Amino acid sequence: MADRPARVPGEPLARGPVEGADAAEGPRVGVLALQGDVLEHLRMLDRVGARGVLVKRPADLDALDAILVPGGESTTIGKLAGMYGLLEPLRERIRAGLAAFGTCAGAILLGRGALLADGRASDQPLLGVLDTVARRNAFGRQVTSFEADLEVAGVDGGPLRAVFIRAPWFEEVGPGVEVLASVATPAGERAVVVRQGRVLASAFHPELSGDPRLHRLFVTSLPRSSPASATPRC
Repeated sequence: MADRPARVPGEPLARGPVEGADAAEGPRVGVLALQGDVLEHLRMLDRVGARGVLVKRPADLDALDAILVPGGESTTIGKLAGMYGLLEPLRERIRAGLAAFGTCAGAILLGRGALLADGRASDQPLLGVLDTVARRNAFGRQVTSFEADLEVAGVDGGPLRAVFIRAPWFEEVGPGVEVLASVATPAGERAVVVRQGRVLASAFHPELSGDPRLHRLFVTSLPRSSPASATPRC
């Protein structure tokens, strides 16, 4: 089911000031632009000094320092990635060392398995580059969406405001996966931010809170590539 945040059609997106390094000299981070919160992530990447570029076809993966898979509808994004020939090249690039950041639906897509809200296995396309199993719509439907202040390991400056909209949680995490943040539920603590090597994933939408610190955590771990290698944003 969809975990896409509601937004008023035509509502302008606020553009924040660039924080940190000049984006013209920053790492090139591709945003998978098939469905979901693409523009919101481009704004956040700009704020933290990265060069966000749209990824719609396999050739767009060339010369990237990282890939960001946004929130939206995980099954739709996976099917479109397969339709446009992106699923396998993206899987290969991440397994070869390309850094990746998935948020909400993107976090589901990165994992090795996914469950429906009732616990049944989902047969949706997945990248399988993160040793997690996510439960879709784990916190409930749209009406149970919420915000929470989370302490995230590695993020300085106090709690991070997290926006959960039809969000998953990580039902299973492998031994090589580090849990950076959890939330309390009636069934116990549930992981909502995880990291495995160069792959970061959050169950919520950090692009909607106005707080760029999770994006900064990801971007500051990346190499800085040459401005000459940049291509214009579509």
